[in-house]
Amino acid sequence: MVNGSYRNHCPHCLHSLHVDVSPGDRANDCRALMRPVAVEHHSAKGYMVVHRCTGCGTRRRNRMADDPHQGDDLDTVLAVMRLGHPEAGHTNRRRTRV
Repeated sequence: MVNGSYRNHCPHCLHSLHVDVSPGDRANDCRALMRPVAVEHHSAKGYMVVHRCTGCGTRRRNRMADDPHQGDDLDTVLAVMRLGHPEAGHTNRRRTRV
């Protein structure tokens, strides 16, 4: 991305793969699909996509991509914010709803 950071999810559907134990290490053997289940706002990090692994159930938060050339699909972000998923479970941060 233009700011030098990287994106760990698809900019169109917001899904990811469960491949990292620590960001970028590719050390996780799960390799299952990570489904977007919520969008949260963190005061220091901004908007974050909450993913839940369809294989092992692990939840992870990842920053939304703020890239003028290929940002995250706003319609998909709004749909996740509006509908969420029942499997999202409790999160520590306030969920943002439309």
